[in-house]
Amino acid sequence: MAWPIPFKTAVLALGLMVASSAMAADKDLLDAVRGGQLAQVEQLLAKGVDLDVRAIDGSTPLLLATQANRIDIARALIEAGADVNRKNLMQDSPYLLAGASGHNQILAMTLAHGADLKSTNRYGGTALIPACERGHVETVRLLIDAGVDVNHVNRLGWTGLMEAIVLSDGGLAHQQIVAMLIGAGADVNLPDRDGISPLQQAQKRGQVAIAKLLQEAGAQ
Repeated sequence: MAWPIPFKTAVLALGLMVASSAMAADKDLLDAVRGGQLAQVEQLLAKGVDLDVRAIDGSTPLLLATQANRIDIARALIEAGADVNRKNLMQDSPYLLAGASGHNQILAMTLAHGADLKSTNRYGGTALIPACERGHVETVRLLIDAGVDVNHVNRLGWTGLMEAIVLSDGGLAHQQIVAMLIGAGADVNLPDRDGISPLQQAQKRGQVAIAKLLQEAGAQ
C-alpha cells in the first residue's frame, strides 16, 4: 500500500533537513580550521563531521591546517583519520605541501599515517624535489630517511639534486642538501633534458663548494 502523500513529503523534508545540517557542520569544520580554532575543531570531530570535506578549491581541512602550519589542528585531524594524501585542484596534498613548505612536524605526522611517497605535485615532482629547491635541510633529511626516490625526475626534467643547484644560490643549506642527496645515492651524472649535468650547472653558476662535492662523488 502506498504511503499517503503528506507522509512522503514529511519524510523528504526531514531528509533534506538532515542533509542540510550535515553540510553546515562540514562547512563549520572548514571555517574552524581557517580560524585556527582548535577547540571548535575538536567539538566538530566529536560530532562525526566529514573529515575530508572540500573547500571550493578542493582543499580539505587538513590541507588548510597544513598551509597555515597549524600543528595542533593537523594532529587532531590526522589522529581522527583525515586523509594525508587527498589532493586539491592544484594537486597539493597535506603530505606534499608539508614537504614543500618545510613544515616538518606535520610532515612527520603524514609520514607516520600513510603518506604516499610516490605521489607527485602538479609539476610531476615528489615532495623531496621542492624541499631540495627551497633549502629545507631537515625536511630533505626526513624524506630521504622515509625512502623517497632521490633520482625521481619531474616534468621539467630535474631531480632534487638538479633543483638544489639550478634554483639555488649554492649556499650552505643547499651544500648540505647536495651532500645528503649524494650520500643517499643520487646520480651525480644524471643530466637535465638539455643534456647538461649537475656538475656543469654548478660550474656555470660559480657554485664552487657544490661542484667540489659533485666531483668528489665522481661527477663528470
